Amino acid sequence: MSIIVKNIKWIMTISGVITCSMILAVFAPQTALHSMFGEGLVAPIAEVVVRSWGFLIFLMGVLLIYGAFNSTHRNLALGFVGISKLAFITLVITFGSEFICHSRLTILLDSVFVVVFASYLYQLH
Repeated sequence: MSIIVKNIKWIMTISGVITCSMILAVFAPQTALHSMFGEGLVAPIAEVVVRSWGFLIFLMGVLLIYGAFNSTHRNLALGFVGISKLAFITLVITFGSEFICHSRLTILLDSVFVVVFASYLYQLH
């Protein structure tokens, strides 16, 4: 049994708590956007979109924490969150290369989480 498989509950809990930190975007969208991309809100609709985006990311964190403690749904949670994180990484690299310097920590952490989640799922099958 690998170290990832033995510790997946805590890996998911820690990554879930980190992911849940995006709840900041719901309450302070300007701050969240600036910390992630170095940009501010430029249109009124952006405030709604950023708050919604932050809440959806928060829900991915909740899903990770839920999956950590509910092994029945663990693989599903890892799959959904892994795909979500991979999509974010791909979109920033593909369409937002000018923002990479501001979001490099997030890209790095999400990349590590994606690799760990995929490794866990691969080792199970």
